[in-house]
Amino acid sequence: MGKLMVQNAKQVVLVCRNGEKVLKGESMKDVVVLEEDGQNGVSIIVGSNGLLEAIDHDAKIQQKYKETKFEKVIDATGKCVLPGFIDGHTHPVWDGDRVREFAMKLAGASYMEVHQAGGGINFTVEHTRKASEERLYELFKDRLERMLKCGTTLVECKSGYGLDLDTEIKMLKVIQKAKKELPIEISSTFCGAHSIPKGKTAEEATDDVINVQLPVVHKMMQNGELEVDHIDVFCEKGVFNLDQTKRILESGVNAGLAINFHGEELHPMKSAELGAELNARAISHLEEISDEGIKAMAKSGSIGVLLPTTAYVLRLNKPPARKLIDSGVAVALGTDFNPGVFCVSMPLTMHLACVNLHMSMNEALAAATINAAASLGKADTHGSLEVGKVGDLVIINAPRWEHLIYQMGGHDHLIQYVVKRGDVVYTKP
Repeated sequence: MGKLMVQNAKQVVLVCRNGEKVLKGESMKDVVVLEEDGQNGVSIIVGSNGLLEAIDHDAKIQQKYKETKFEKVIDATGKCVLPGFIDGHTHPVWDGDRVREFAMKLAGASYMEVHQAGGGINFTVEHTRKASEERLYELFKDRLERMLKCGTTLVECKSGYGLDLDTEIKMLKVIQKAKKELPIEISSTFCGAHSIPKGKTAEEATDDVINVQLPVVHKMMQNGELEVDHIDVFCEKGVFNLDQTKRILESGVNAGLAINFHGEELHPMKSAELGAELNARAISHLEEISDEGIKAMAKSGSIGVLLPTTAYVLRLNKPPARKLIDSGVAVALGTDFNPGVFCVSMPLTMHLACVNLHMSMNEALAAATINAAASLGKADTHGSLEVGKVGDLVIINAPRWEHLIYQMGGHDHLIQYVVKRGDVVYTKP
């Protein structure tokens, strides 16, 4: 018995057709779309193992699978099918919202001014330290369920609102519990170096992450208590400098983690060059990246995870998406969901990438699928609709897939089904 058949689709967006692991430059404009041919729509088969088994026009699929029964059949007449979206950068485990800070930002306060006024990361850290693991999980669960309804089937989730051993471990355990219990898939990141805790210097915080927090995280990974994929540092003026960032990242690599960190957000720090030197899997933000940093990333293959929501909310310089793409850097997208940038929607993030970062809709979709998968080391299995990959689908009620970006904020009406490994995990009421 098969798990899922989707039939009669008007369009199926494959994104890739030939096993590409990442799209760069001009190739980002060429996402692959399989269209109905006049008489036949397009069908998709997800096998009992949750993997894509076949994608073709209806007549060919019906002939091949005429004797096969399926647990679920979806009639997608007039609808479009896309890969599940991949959110490459989020901070979703926290207590203590920062809605009051939004008024400060609207009045012109900078990120660091808010921080110095007792807001920002330290405000959330105070509340997250006090919160129980159970409360953090319930808050986290609600946010992930909202992301899922927006079509996100794989999300990168960071710790980083603890800044001490006990709270960072508490956050990572919350992420681990969600991995086991929720249908959305999670790639986890240890971000103990997200800020400088009150009462510590940057050097003391660096020492604490390297010699206190990381060894415990590593031991719990070895014992099978945690699954952690990446090491992250906020490399920024007034936070962790280039040398401190390098030492923390190298310690993370020694603990078995891949590098996926914050760089060049508020000030030019040469962190893109550092990331390239260390063969970082991904570097996020890049609002202040230099031409030399762009060249270094293009050469190293490090992926740039752009966060158009952050530049929008904080009124920062926009990350130079066009220059990055035209220079051969693979660009991915993330919502940067956090207490200060409360966005759960990849469709809205893609819209902002198109309007504010001057990306085309094809480029934005590639950045939210195959390139975001690559930024998490999962392009072999995720990010496109190709036989053998996971059966993660978003089915929208529209005659062309571009409506998902074009209809700003309209995804709650457009998205009819979200499918994870062949299981329907969301159906529009």
